[in-house]
Order: sequence, then C-alpha cells, then structure tokens
Amino acid sequence: MMTGNTAPRRLSIFGSTGSIGRNTLNVVEHLGGRESFEISVLTGNGNVELLARQAKSFGARLAVTANDRHYESLKSELSGSGIAVASGKSGLMEAADREADWVMAAIVGTAGLAPTLVAARRGADIALANKECLVSAGDLFIKAIREGGGRLLPVDSEHNAIFQVLEENQRHAVERVILTASGGPFRTASLEEMAGVTVETARAHPNWSMGLKISIDSASMFNKALEMIEARHLFGLKPEQIEVIFHPQSIIHSMVGYTDGSVLAQLGAPDMRTAIGYALSFPRRPNLPVERLDFAKLARLDFEAPDERRFPALRLARLAMTRGGVQGAVLNGAKEVALEAFIERRLSFLAMADITERVMDDLAHLPPAEGMDDVFSADRQARQRAAELMRLDAAG
Repeated sequence: MMTGNTAPRRLSIFGSTGSIGRNTLNVVEHLGGRESFEISVLTGNGNVELLARQAKSFGARLAVTANDRHYESLKSELSGSGIAVASGKSGLMEAADREADWVMAAIVGTAGLAPTLVAARRGADIALANKECLVSAGDLFIKAIREGGGRLLPVDSEHNAIFQVLEENQRHAVERVILTASGGPFRTASLEEMAGVTVETARAHPNWSMGLKISIDSASMFNKALEMIEARHLFGLKPEQIEVIFHPQSIIHSMVGYTDGSVLAQLGAPDMRTAIGYALSFPRRPNLPVERLDFAKLARLDFEAPDERRFPALRLARLAMTRGGVQGAVLNGAKEVALEAFIERRLSFLAMADITERVMDDLAHLPPAEGMDDVFSADRQARQRAAELMRLDAAG
C-alpha cells in the first residue's frame, strides 16, 4: 500500500474481463486497490456487465468495449457514473494513448497488437500477456519499447519465470533457456491415438484452468511454440538457445542455464497471480495470497523430452525463428484458421500442424515487416491461404 504523499500508480488493463484481466484486478485489490492504484482504462469485449462492474468498483476513468455493437449497452450500464465510454478499434487506440504508468496487455489475438504498440511507444511499462505482439511483430515491438523507454514485463508464467532468474549482469553467460510444458492431456498418447483426438478431450488441461482455444493450443503444443518465439525476442536469444522440456507437475515454470553449468529455476504453484504480481510490483516482490509449495508433499518432479513427431508445432517454431521476417505472423495466422476448423470439426487434430507448415512454406518469400501494415498483411495472407488449402483438401 502507498503511504505519505506518494501518488497512486496509474494502470490500464486491456482485456480486463478475461482470465488474466480478472486475476490482475484481484492482485490490484489485494495490494491496496484504489488507495494504491488509479485505474485509467479498462477494456473488454462482449461481457459488458462485468466490464461495467469492474469500472465502477475500481473507479476507472475510461471503459472500452472492443465491439462497437456493445457501445450503447456499456454506456447504459455506466450512465451517471462519470466514467467515459468508448468502443471499437478507435476506442482501443484512445485507451492506449491515455496516460498510464503500467499497462496490462491481455487482449487476445491480433486485436491487441496496435493498441499495445501505441502504449509501448508512449513509454508505459508493458506487462505482456498478448502473444501476438512478439510472435507476429516482435522486431517492431521491441523497437517500440526501446524508443519509448518503458520496460517490458512478461506475464506468461514461463517467460516470467525466466525473467525472475535471468540475472541482468550475467546475460553474457546465458547458455540456454528451458521452457517447461506440462505435456497437456496427450503427453503419453501415441501418434495413432492423437489422430482421433476430439475437441472435448483436447480442452481438458491437467493443471491449468484456461479458455477453449488456449487449452487446445496447449494440447497441440502450439502455445509452447509461440512461447519459444516470444522468448527469442524477450531475451535476445538465438533459436538454438531455446529448449522445451515436459514437466507434468507444472511446479518448475522455466529455467535458465549458464555457461558455468548452473541452472536456475523458478518454482511455484500454478497460479497466474504470481507472475502478474511480480510484473506489477517489479523490482520488489509483493505479498500474494497464493498457495505455498510443500516440498515434502511434492514427492517427485518428472521431466521428459517432447516427441516432435507427435508435437510438430515445436519444430515449426524453430523454422519460423530461423527464417525470421514475418514467418511468426504467418505461423500464427495459419494456426488460428486451422484451430477454428478443428473446433468446428472440419479438421483433425494433427492436421492443424500440417496446414500451418504448408502455409509457412507457401509464404516463405514474404519480406520483413517495415510497419504494422506488413504484419497485418502477412497475417491476412496466411489466413486466406490456410482456408484455401483446406477447401482444396476437402474437394480433393
């Protein structure tokens, strides 16, 4: 809690109605709420009632729904509150341009790219939970952070773990980073069993409670593939310095290996509030109401190498990093279309990676991005080509 004449920190939370956003507000409340923080902006999408409740509870200056169709509903919900209301892409850009010391970037998908880039250029500290910022536009985003002068604070549990144990004065001695993955529901499944995976079985993550798309991405290891690309940009790594290891207990969130043979790891119960709290309070560690590890009860920690025949997404991440340019945007765009097709039962589980790789090969010629228009163009071409390939496959 702030004391004396210290002004409350100004926060903006993009995606406040999602899981990350709700957990962020939970941490904010625990660390002093309105006495310690001033909420400049809250944004959401379709859950207008929750967004309005959050805005009123935390005294937000501006509430934004990303969907223009919900503008009147949000305006009605906040009538008489004194809270400004906006909507759509223009509303998100207005939100990004508002003064805030710290911005939680938790808008899912490419919709979060442009507003997060604006906030970065303005010099805010960016707590990054949006994967596309680095996967699709990593070079542009890192440049914006540097030019704006703010800090980039990773919120994904794996990257936050690396951030915690990567000693700033020892970056020259970093040999590798090791991203851990639970292995999801198919860690021990055979290739034949995975060929028959359904949406229902793919969404059942053993350790984390997540939405449908992220659960399926985790099951296919596409989520980990995107995290590999993110790690490259976050920590200035070469593709060959990034490893993935299965760790089914999800207690070690990631590790950093140094040239002297030492490996430093961050451990904790699987609770996103740990990473969020660290990013919000950095460089100090806050007191958080999360589960404490009881090592006597843990009994064992298991590790195994992932099989890239069953999880080809990991290989595609390395391919995208090696090629560089907009291949991350292409991978992500193609994967999104394939994922939707799998959810709609138009594509098999294993075929998601096949479609993605074919699109990456078809669009390997695209030049590096000079601006966001190039990123959006690569994303659009990847989605169009993925849809075209699936139509051709279905017709053939």
